[in-house]
Amino acid sequence: MSNKSLANLMSEERRFPPPAELAAHANVTESAYAAAEADRLGFWAEQARRLSWSTEPTETLDWSNPPFAKWFADGKLNVAYNCVDRHVEAGNGDRVAVHFEGEPGDSRSLTYAELQREVSRAAHALTELGVNKGDRVAVYLPMIPEAVIAMLACARIGAPHSVVFGGFSADALATRIRDADARVIITADGGYRRGKATALKPAVDEALTRPGTENVRSVLVVRRTEQDTDWTEGRDVWWHDIVDRQPAEHTPEAFDAEHPLFILYTSGTTGNPKGILHTSGGYLTQTAYTHHAVFDLKPESDVYWCTADVGWVTGHSYIVYGPLANGATSVLYEGTPDSPHKGRWWEIVQKYGVTLLYTAPTAIRACMKWGDDIPARFDLSSLRILGSVGEPINPEAWIWYRENIGAGRTPVVDTWWQTETGAMMISPLPGVTATKPGSAQVPLPGISATVIDDEANEVPDGGGGYLVLTEPWPSMLRTIWGDDQRFRDTYWARFEHRYFAGDGAKKDQDGDIWLLGRVDDVMLVSGHNISTTEVESALVSHPKVAEAAVVGATDPQTTQSICAFVILRGTAKEDDGLVEELRAHVSKQLGPIAKPKRILPVAELPKTRSGKIMRRLLRDVAENRQLGDVTTLTDSSVMDLIQTKLPGAASSDD
Repeated sequence: MSNKSLANLMSEERRFPPPAELAAHANVTESAYAAAEADRLGFWAEQARRLSWSTEPTETLDWSNPPFAKWFADGKLNVAYNCVDRHVEAGNGDRVAVHFEGEPGDSRSLTYAELQREVSRAAHALTELGVNKGDRVAVYLPMIPEAVIAMLACARIGAPHSVVFGGFSADALATRIRDADARVIITADGGYRRGKATALKPAVDEALTRPGTENVRSVLVVRRTEQDTDWTEGRDVWWHDIVDRQPAEHTPEAFDAEHPLFILYTSGTTGNPKGILHTSGGYLTQTAYTHHAVFDLKPESDVYWCTADVGWVTGHSYIVYGPLANGATSVLYEGTPDSPHKGRWWEIVQKYGVTLLYTAPTAIRACMKWGDDIPARFDLSSLRILGSVGEPINPEAWIWYRENIGAGRTPVVDTWWQTETGAMMISPLPGVTATKPGSAQVPLPGISATVIDDEANEVPDGGGGYLVLTEPWPSMLRTIWGDDQRFRDTYWARFEHRYFAGDGAKKDQDGDIWLLGRVDDVMLVSGHNISTTEVESALVSHPKVAEAAVVGATDPQTTQSICAFVILRGTAKEDDGLVEELRAHVSKQLGPIAKPKRILPVAELPKTRSGKIMRRLLRDVAENRQLGDVTTLTDSSVMDLIQTKLPGAASSDD
């Protein structure tokens, strides 16, 4: 894209109306906002009817004991039945549920009828292993179909699952097993990542030597890589030995709408992970509705691909439960976007004719860095909606995504939500909204969100502050597993009667919401609140910068100073004038107060295995502190490289 065309796209009039054809046939129209505003609970009761209930709920919301919500509490349903069996019964058993693409190039497709049989067999196997209603099952798997099957089998028999990302260490796994008191672990010998087989079973074996894991009775192991695997007789069981011999029919039991569906752990400020508890009826209602609305899903013709991992909430809600509840055809990919080559994702889009793509800004920026020519080699004309999730997306990446992946015609839906919210909360609707690069824009129908100041007053248009949710929503977390008081203190104590999301936000002059990242990523510089996201966006808008991470470092004069770490584009050179050029660029974009005091060009940034930048470690570097825990990084040596460059970093006092 030329600098001139980019400048035009980034001008003040940077709004992109919905394509006329999409708007004319959209699943959700503007009337949904008015209907939800007129009768919010009636709106959600109507959305619950998209599910199949064995006992229809007559009560929508019980908010008699805030902050503990109950949605559709007198209703009964089975989540797995809603995701699988009812589609087979409706005559759609031959529709593909999951196209699996392994990183080595192996692939297989499961129809809804085949998925029903596999989930039934796995449910019988778990029962044979002694798993009962209410027992917790830990799932530690690569991105293979058995991960989806395992989650649905747990849901089928009423056993809450705790999925642990396959990249986590033995200690992290042990902590989650212990907190949930899991009785069975489902894992694999290994998975494929970046061109090689990576073992998983050894981490499970090590985790089970830790105190507090003694209640694990069985380890169910999927054979994926066929590498040598240590075995504990009487505890370890091969998936194919026990699952494949089970009956292919299983009668699902209906559970209360408030029956626990899963526990998913997210990081806490104390260092102890928080077990976020989600239940069944409300969660499935909102994930199904938002997937239908935000992606304008047409299950008869769409092929949907969410590139997340099932170990994160995005994988739960928008790989497994939302799409399958809607009868969608989805793609499941095991590996990374650059293995075996940097066009791997676009090759998959072309192969399966993907129409709906949902990915993270960090992945989009990586693809930008690799070059426009790579996606240009593939036929991406099937794509009709693009989604963004996981962190605020900078306008530069938003526009690159739309232009280079969406051919300048495809709506981009930038979604805000959290592990705790369970489902999307703020997002454009592709058939309704004139989208703005970098803004999640407005709460979805039925959601009440706003931006407030320190005194809990709603800020005017053009103001900034804290993002809060002002009314309960169906997919909300019910508590922190085993710690109701921590649930109250973490989410409900700062602003009375409001859920505080922990994110900073601002409203533009139209009242649209722009996310600014976690509040601890909002820097206080000489009395001014400056978002790390805004500074990062300004840096990435420079033609020499591919990616940036910004942190605030303690400064005796200004409270905090701005320290930036940047990855340069392939053709850019690190020369004597580069740092000052970038500082001047930020100053021009955001004002002198936002000019970084230090800019350090680096080869890579420290990222977790889910792709999030570890700004905590960059803060340690910026403040010359000893590095904290680096075990969740994809490559801990990145920090060594950054530290070796630090003494030569350019800085300025002005």
